[in-house]
Amino acid sequence: MDEIKPLRIEAVDSCTGEIRLDHCSPIRVFGSEKIRCEMEETTLIQARNMRLCPGVEGVVLTPDAHQGFGAPIGCVMATPSHIYPGPVGVDIDCSMSLLQFDLPADAINEKPLRRALINSITKRIPTGYRRRPVKSSRYSDQLLETALCQGAVEPVCEELGVPKEWICRCEDAVHLGHDGTADALFERLERVKKELADAQGSSWNLHEKIQQIGSYGGGNHFGECEIVRLSESEKNAIPTAESPSVAQTFGLVDGNVAFLSHCGSRGFGNELAKAQFKLLKEKFEKWGTPFPSGDPQLIYAPLGTPEADDYLDDMSLAANFSTLNHLVINSLVLEAFQEILPGVKGTLVYHISHNMARREIIDGRPLWIHRKGATRAYPANHFSLVGTPFEHVGHPILLPGNPCGGSAVMTALEGAKESYYSVNHGAGRAMGRKKATQELVQREVDQEFDDADVLFNSRNYPIDEAPRAYKDFDEVLHSVESAGLARCVARLQARFVIKDSSCKSDD
Repeated sequence: MDEIKPLRIEAVDSCTGEIRLDHCSPIRVFGSEKIRCEMEETTLIQARNMRLCPGVEGVVLTPDAHQGFGAPIGCVMATPSHIYPGPVGVDIDCSMSLLQFDLPADAINEKPLRRALINSITKRIPTGYRRRPVKSSRYSDQLLETALCQGAVEPVCEELGVPKEWICRCEDAVHLGHDGTADALFERLERVKKELADAQGSSWNLHEKIQQIGSYGGGNHFGECEIVRLSESEKNAIPTAESPSVAQTFGLVDGNVAFLSHCGSRGFGNELAKAQFKLLKEKFEKWGTPFPSGDPQLIYAPLGTPEADDYLDDMSLAANFSTLNHLVINSLVLEAFQEILPGVKGTLVYHISHNMARREIIDGRPLWIHRKGATRAYPANHFSLVGTPFEHVGHPILLPGNPCGGSAVMTALEGAKESYYSVNHGAGRAMGRKKATQELVQREVDQEFDDADVLFNSRNYPIDEAPRAYKDFDEVLHSVESAGLARCVARLQARFVIKDSSCKSDD
């Protein structure tokens, strides 16, 4: 690899920077001056390498950008001609969902009740790689394989115990194959079974992978009980039957309890992603094709080739699993709340992903928009929202911050066009896991939770997931709002967290 010199960021305004390259359009960096100055040089180098890849027309870094494998977490890549696994990530369709309860905040003030809710949830929903608990439902492999290929359609949701009215609250309830059909996914799944079994032998167990549905992963995945606090502009809005407020359209209720979830396609999606990386690396070596910037994590396939078709099919299989994983989790969370608080009702606000590549129309042209640790942000009246509940207000954007500092629900503004209709997927790491483990003190981390009156499900909070391991969330939100990408509709105040302490993974 050629020697890489430090990259210069030339500020455009107080909240947007550009990395200028000699022979192509600049990389756009969205973040306040403080955010930009704290970005690692390795993150910028990775962004530069992405921009120089074949077929790439544009790259964006969001305020939460930090170093990842090949591509930064918190990046957006646009190309009309190629598909890149790296700027999607190994946790395909890692995503967020939010469930709103008809339950006032004071109903869960008492710690014993919150502890009972934690126990009720963890009886039903495992974390990490532990076996499924007794209270968890089991589904037939035949049903789950159908779900992988058809997505969140009514018959599948009915058999999984998911309310059908939640389907329209998914960013993409159904992901189809490379040719726009579910048949392509049924065919691909049969080939995947054989290919992975041949490649990995006894380590590949499709039954085990798909039976993880309804579970959280490790690392930065979580379930979090929240209190919704609407922004002042939403509180002061005067909605009518013809023109409801954004919060009303989203289904948010000020001062009520909600539940925020972060997880992805679990072991199933991870195995598909790893297999694709391995296969494409072998193809590059066989063809004698050099890796972009010498980085094997930036492998690619030109669209229309068998390699691209297979990746797109695998991505859709994993994305369907992830979407249904969230829907099942939310149905189990609702069941757990109802066990402790009989009669409580819950409605899904939204499910939205942040590790996907999709064909989208930008300025009248079809582009494949890759988002890794970045989430889609369509504003009000965007043509893609026609016919959805969010057509006139923009769809919900779910941004996790940290349990002690809070999270946020936003809606996109017209300025999001400048970032390929994308914003950050959360706060973003300020410390790597190793550094957090070395520098943070466990008793101080746990004390921060005590001071904030936030409970968690383990003896000690995972130190590599401590709030101080993440960026200043208020500064991240300021970057988004000041750049005109989106505005805050509500902040979410955590009351307890479900987290795995045994498995270290990331987007």
